[in-house]
Amino acid sequence: MQQGVQAPTQAELEAWNDQLKEIGEEYRPLMEDLLKRMVPSAAGDSVQEDMRESFRAGAEALMRNPSLIWQAQSRLLQDQFQLWQQGVRSLSGQQVEPLVTPAKGDRRFNDEAWTQDPHYMAIMQQYLLFSRMVEDLIDNLDGLDDKRKRNLAFYARQLVNAMAPTNFVSTNPEVMRKTLETRGQNLVDGLARLREDLANSTEGLNVSMTDRSAFEVGENIAVTPGSVVYENELIQLIQYSPSTEKVFKTPQLVVPPWINKYYILDLRQDNSLVKWLVEQGHTVFLISWRNPGPEQRDLTWADYMQMGPIDAMGAIEQATGEKSVNLTSYCIGGTLAASTVAYLTSTRRGRKVKSVTYMATLQDFRDPGEIGVFLTEPVVEGIEAKLEQDGYLDGRVMAFSFNLLRENDLFWSFYINNYLKGDKPAPFDLLYWNTDGTNLPAGTHGWYLRNMYMENRLVEPGGIELDGVKIDLRKISTPSYFISTRDDHIAKWNSSYYGALLPKGEVTFVLGGSGHIAGIVNPPHKNKYGYWTNDELPETAEQWLAGAEQQEGSWWPHWQAWMTGHGYADTEKMVPARTPGEGELDILEPAPGRYVKTTIPEVLGEHPAPSA
Repeated sequence: MQQGVQAPTQAELEAWNDQLKEIGEEYRPLMEDLLKRMVPSAAGDSVQEDMRESFRAGAEALMRNPSLIWQAQSRLLQDQFQLWQQGVRSLSGQQVEPLVTPAKGDRRFNDEAWTQDPHYMAIMQQYLLFSRMVEDLIDNLDGLDDKRKRNLAFYARQLVNAMAPTNFVSTNPEVMRKTLETRGQNLVDGLARLREDLANSTEGLNVSMTDRSAFEVGENIAVTPGSVVYENELIQLIQYSPSTEKVFKTPQLVVPPWINKYYILDLRQDNSLVKWLVEQGHTVFLISWRNPGPEQRDLTWADYMQMGPIDAMGAIEQATGEKSVNLTSYCIGGTLAASTVAYLTSTRRGRKVKSVTYMATLQDFRDPGEIGVFLTEPVVEGIEAKLEQDGYLDGRVMAFSFNLLRENDLFWSFYINNYLKGDKPAPFDLLYWNTDGTNLPAGTHGWYLRNMYMENRLVEPGGIELDGVKIDLRKISTPSYFISTRDDHIAKWNSSYYGALLPKGEVTFVLGGSGHIAGIVNPPHKNKYGYWTNDELPETAEQWLAGAEQQEGSWWPHWQAWMTGHGYADTEKMVPARTPGEGELDILEPAPGRYVKTTIPEVLGEHPAPSA
């Protein structure tokens, strides 16, 4: 059992104070640099303004309901009195149970000192009581529209979690123990890591999440055998080597998102969706998007469609002789896939896609979830100004924003580990992928934010025009398979469900367990998360879930059964396995290719700081 922190001797205190003075001299300019980075752009200024407006609106709502303030203060006063009584009993040697405990899944207070040491137990409970009071106040506020209330709750949560006692040296028992044991060397090491992370950040602070030296794309991640058989300015097309003697006649084209790199679908051999698809007998082609820079500033959504899926389909026909594909897409790649199928339908080429699968994909953006906090009109105008200035959105800015949606797990935990404890983050391939970002071109990203998130025009008949063609998702007759995930905080499942109601063709909707990544990358042998099915498609997501049946295991075999059962992958029309380079396309280079290996610093001509 971990014991409370032992008081240092006078000599230790003096030596430690001298060292802290030296640390402070280094720490001050680093923090000044960090503060400058937090809000350097018009978009950042807009976020701060929205935060101020949200708190002002919240304060006005409280003033209109003074009884709510009185109730909150009264409850807090009662809690404080009980906490004082608990402290008295604890000091007299009695064993006491905490008055309030962390929520399930809150790992900040796992150290035994938080429940065994009266000092730290009191600190934890004071914080949790305050946190609960803030949450209750906002939940019970009246007179705010849903968006303003959501934004207020988000900003308040960020501030409350930033104030957690675990984030400070003197109120974190683990950090205090290590500081005394190492005589402050952990803080010295933490400063070095902070300096390194600041050098590798743009706006905000991209905290290192993993030991990046432990991974190399193409060496121990993204290693399913294959070859690049086509490329243009925007994509490299990978054809994967077969592992079966016979394959399905219709090739499989995978369209991943371009806000991240594709190898989340080919991370390790034991959870690679790409490898599994090959093993099921599919001829798998996958788009590897370029990591764009200022030179690609004018690329549009239509360019992503034409140079992405449509060019890839032409290349696949050259490689295999097949005029149609089964399309599998993920996240924003799915939004593009829907646009592409609608475009092909409107230009009388809909048969080029035999079936389409959407994984964690938004088509109806009516409720984007907490990411909508960063998508108010002033913020989007600020992003557009930044895009116009630079020609791209730095992928590290996007990563910082997404990490704030899960701030305790994806920011503060690493802040404590790296800067306060001074530890090097452990190797973790998923977090390596999470920090291996991509830029977003100005011509595409601003248009996407405004037309999809802000105006939700993709669901309107003719609301989107691509290369002079107005598209309509309701005209799509291509059979569709939707897989969303129940805890997805990026593409909320109950929003993605409404996309499944749009096409006129056959639609199957499946709900997986877990979140945006784990719920999709869920191989059968892991048997980790179940999924829900419902043969009906009622008007609302809530009705669908009420009538759904929970299934055991992975959704992958369910999808394969859907493909084969409907003939999109026809088991009676198998053909000899196709090897890259055997068709009309030559092998350009081995998979995974150079596009996916290009990092943001390389694109921008930066020199990353060396690892501490």
